[in-house]
Amino acid sequence: MFDSLQQNLSTALNTLRGRGKLSESNMQDGVKAVQRALLEADVNYDVVKSFIERVSEEARGQDVLRTLDPSQQIIGIVHQELINLMGPVDHSFNFSGGVSILMLCGLQGSGKTTTAAKLALHLREQERHPMLVAADLQRPAAIEQLKVLGEQIQVPVYTESIDSNPVTVCQNAVRSASDANVDTIILDTAGRLHVDETLMEELRQIDRKVQPRQIYMVCDAMTGQDAVNSAQAFNDALELDGVILSKLDGDARGGAALSVKAVTGVPIKFVGMGEKLDRLEEFHPERMAGRILGMGDVVTLVEKAQREFDQEKMLEQQEKLKKGRFTLEDFRDQIGQMQKLGSMRDLLSYIPGMGQATQSLGGDMDADGEIRRIEGIINSMTPQERSSPDIIDMNRRRRIAAGSGTNASDVNQLLKQFDTMAGMMKQLSGMGVRQRMRTIQQMGTQGMMNPGSQLQKRKQRSKRLSPRERAKLKKERAKQQRKKKRR
Repeated sequence: MFDSLQQNLSTALNTLRGRGKLSESNMQDGVKAVQRALLEADVNYDVVKSFIERVSEEARGQDVLRTLDPSQQIIGIVHQELINLMGPVDHSFNFSGGVSILMLCGLQGSGKTTTAAKLALHLREQERHPMLVAADLQRPAAIEQLKVLGEQIQVPVYTESIDSNPVTVCQNAVRSASDANVDTIILDTAGRLHVDETLMEELRQIDRKVQPRQIYMVCDAMTGQDAVNSAQAFNDALELDGVILSKLDGDARGGAALSVKAVTGVPIKFVGMGEKLDRLEEFHPERMAGRILGMGDVVTLVEKAQREFDQEKMLEQQEKLKKGRFTLEDFRDQIGQMQKLGSMRDLLSYIPGMGQATQSLGGDMDADGEIRRIEGIINSMTPQERSSPDIIDMNRRRRIAAGSGTNASDVNQLLKQFDTMAGMMKQLSGMGVRQRMRTIQQMGTQGMMNPGSQLQKRKQRSKRLSPRERAKLKKERAKQQRKKKRR
């Protein structure tokens, strides 16, 4: 997400590094580079023009503080203006007594039905009692899709036949809510491939007769300016209360996120960060601005960890750590916990300064593939081998390598690195907080904790092989894969 924008902004601001003072000329160079980066990210032209004018006005004539260079001064100004551009945002639903109605609208393919289920799960976690209403009768599969999603999150779904009138369906759903012990209704309305008057008139009728408390439009972040234009059309017809950007975890350039509030006046309230139903997050402009500028977003990372990690398992591992015990089974469990937070690149993007580090490593760094390889090796071991790695001899290594689709040298290397890591984990049990932090930083330089560097070492090792040796190694691995499939 925003990789291209982040890289272009970083390049733009680097042109100012090493300058002692902001002059009219060097400031203009930096601002123009920022302007190009925003336009390439598909941000609305008028929004970019207004944004650059504010940044220029703020930066013009300012001397850089002694501890700062011009690039840092501009970053501070750009950061604040990005926050102003996307915010402020009120995430509250402003529920009143009785049944509250939320209406979702949007074009087909924007992820509206899935977002309705995500929103229902989000409300249920806030101790609300939501009900989903299948009012999208234009697409027959939408009704069945909503039923399946409702079962997954254990939320009731109100449906009628495909021949029903959408307005009547919504009215009947409201009447049935009191009998179903429901305090929140989410209307999944119909969409079209493009904005048309028939769609808008249907939505206006639902708005007039059902009177939803809030109306959200679901926009596909991948569509860039088209999402902003659609949001403007829906807002003119319905007076939207908020926008939900879906598919923001994909290859979104960022234009929609940076433009929609400025163009429509409607804030982005939530963002979809994955296909899973628990991947709906509140949109925080200050956090998003930090990620765009490579400052990271530690707060969101901590919140994700608190939500996703198994607290009982974490406490159990802490007790083992205090006793100086750390096994391959524990390490595999920790990998599983980390994978719940997303890909390695996504995790690094939350850490200040690491977003640009992943870009510098390039597309060859498949850290997630390396983690899966390590996990595959550990899973190919017996419980006894995972708890007591010392018993793994050459025959066992060959068997583990065949079962994981690797070779014996990979297994041997993993075991050596684990010995180093296990020794460090034992040291942690008798250290203070500061000592632990220093030790953890040392562990980060080890291949076990840094899959990307480990992958690069393997690539360097393979480069030293002759073409014949590489072909032989490739043939041997293919043979191991075929044996694994036959088993």
